[in-house]
Formats: sequence, C-alpha cells, structure tokens
Amino acid sequence: YGSGSRYVSRQRLEAMLENEWVQLLTQLEKTRGSRTRFFSFVDTVSARNYAGTNDSHGWIGLRFQLQPGGPLNDILLHINMRDSSNVLQQEAIGILGVNLIYAAFYLLVTKESFLAGLAEDVKERIEIDFVDFRGPAFSSWDRSTLLAYLVRAGLAEAVFFSSAGAAVPPNEVLYKKAVVLAPGYFGHVDPAHRRIHAQMLAAALEELRKELGETSSAAMGIFCLSAAPLTPEGPAPEIPDLLRRIGALLAEHGEVLLFRQRELYSMTDLVNRYTTAPVRFVIGLSLLIRALDDPYFKLQGRRLEALSRLFAQNVRIYAYPMTAVDLRESIKSFSPTAMEWGETNGWVSAKQLRLAPPLGHLYAYLLASNFLVPMQIPAALAAEA
Repeated sequence: YGSGSRYVSRQRLEAMLENEWVQLLTQLEKTRGSRTRFFSFVDTVSARNYAGTNDSHGWIGLRFQLQPGGPLNDILLHINMRDSSNVLQQEAIGILGVNLIYAAFYLLVTKESFLAGLAEDVKERIEIDFVDFRGPAFSSWDRSTLLAYLVRAGLAEAVFFSSAGAAVPPNEVLYKKAVVLAPGYFGHVDPAHRRIHAQMLAAALEELRKELGETSSAAMGIFCLSAAPLTPEGPAPEIPDLLRRIGALLAEHGEVLLFRQRELYSMTDLVNRYTTAPVRFVIGLSLLIRALDDPYFKLQGRRLEALSRLFAQNVRIYAYPMTAVDLRESIKSFSPTAMEWGETNGWVSAKQLRLAPPLGHLYAYLLASNFLVPMQIPAALAAEA
C-alpha cells in the first residue's frame, strides 16, 4: 500500500482504500459495473499484544456506491478497543465491519439511525471517537454535529475539535504531550468572556512552562466541555447548544475536547491513556469548590476516590482567582459548604479561601502538597478591575 508514517494511521487507511478500490474496479467493472453497487472495506488495527502494553486502536474505512456506476462515498472511523484479549477484539471488529457495511446501504436516512446500527452489539466493546465522510450520500450531514453526537450517544468518551479545522481523534492530539486542560461550562459566548477564557488558558500554559523549566511552547492548552448534565438531576445539553459554545472557543483559536462525563477525574482518565507527561487543570474558584463539594455518590470511595483518581498520574490543579462579586454569585446556587475568604483589590485567590472542616482539612492538604497551585491575578485583569 505504499509508504506511510505509521501502519495504524489515517494515511495508511486512505492508501489501502484507494488501492483496494482500484483493484476491485479493474477486476469487475467491465463485467458487472452496470448492475452492481460496489463497496470496499479496509482496516488497519493495533490489537492487544500479549503483555497488554500497547494502545489497542485502529482505523476502519468503507468506500461504496449507492447506485451501480454511481459516485463514490467514503466513511472513515477511528476506534479504541475495550476487550481484554486479542481474539475478542478481532471478533468485535468483525461485528463492527458488518454493521458498517449494512448501515451504509440501509441506515443512512439519519445520523442517529446510522450510528445506532453501527454500534449494535459492540457499543460496550468498541469506542468510536472519530468519524469523517465524503460523497453525496452525506451531503446533508455536518461533521461537528456528528462528532458531538458520538459523545451524546455514549459511543465515545471524548472527541476533539480543532480551530485549525484539521479533524483528528484525541489520541493523535494528546500523544506524549504535556497538557493544560481548562474545563468549564462556557455559557457566555460574547467577546469579553471569550477573551477572559483565552487569557486564563494562556496564563496556565505559562505557569506550566515555568514549572517545567521550558522556554519552548511544547505544552498544549485545551478547553474542556461536557455533554453530561450540569447537575445529576438536570437535563443534558442539546447538541446545538454544545456546538454554539464550542464554536465560540474555536473562534478564539482554542482547541476543544468534548467529554461524555463532567467529572474532572474522568478527564484525567482519558488524557492519561495517551500521555505520561504533566497534566494540569486550570479552573476558577467556583468550579474548584463545586468539584470538592461533590459527594461523588456513584463512587464506592466517594470524594477520596475521586481525588485519588484525579491526581493519579502527574496531575495538578492551577486555581484561577475570581472577583469576590463573581465568586459570591456563582456559588450561592450550589454550595452548602461553609466558607469565607479574604480579598485583594476585590479579587480572591485559592490561598485566601477557607473551607469549614472537615473539607477544609482536605483543602489545606491539597494546597500544602502542591496538588492545588494558586495562580496570581493576571496584570491585565487586575488593571481592568
């Protein structure tokens, strides 16, 4: 199939798809082309090795015609395999391949029916975190909507949106990278709020470079949103609303990961699949309080288990200061924990925040252990205040 940077890559998949299609037409087009709809299915996969030390993932592609002699349509998937053995992974890919071929010919009416058919019998065994397509069969489909739907439908733990327009799966973005993650709701999409978000992430990246003693810009900053409800009893956000918020961040040249879960430890779990380099969260005080105040009832170890999973592998939190007015307004709707704080020119830093025991003892430990790093008020914001 020609040369390529890696065997398990989109570049390799594209070469395989083209080669197999040309060979198919060479052999059968003259004799059957006028009455047959052709398709070509290819995959390139790194299944689980004996020691279980590799990243079990792959690329799957399908080229097909909806009418004999009709135009070409391509659909490309990136998958992560969840089965614990090579044989089971092989079986799951076989099922997914059959699903893909059937869905391409019979379930293209809506993206929902197509993806439901694609995941039948393998939803818990294979994660699909990237989809791309081309051809008239998909003329009414939108790529961003389809990526968001993968998360909302539970087919992916996270998908990636790039301001550069280059669509790639999360593993290619995060591989061996030092990363700053900026989680939030990002409901305000006006220019002033977008600028504050960008400044916060830029300040955190600078903090990480100073921490690592680096002068280069090797670290990567990514905004993080969740497709889960903001509260356990609340409604899940609609895809148009998610895309509105994502679009505002992309407009500021940001990169975005859309996660299925809202907890910070689930974001750590995903990122640590692909990198052992430092991972830093940058969050405002209100989100920090919300994260600490959550009882985490769905975890057996509750709050302590959540924190141990969050900080499991070279992870710290950069706590971004807030104005006292914004902090007071943002926490009154959700936090039962008693707290008080000091102020500096109307701003509150993590050092000035005091939580009532017993949570206050845990908060003090995180500060003293440097798991929680208070950030300074950026000069530009202090001047504006």
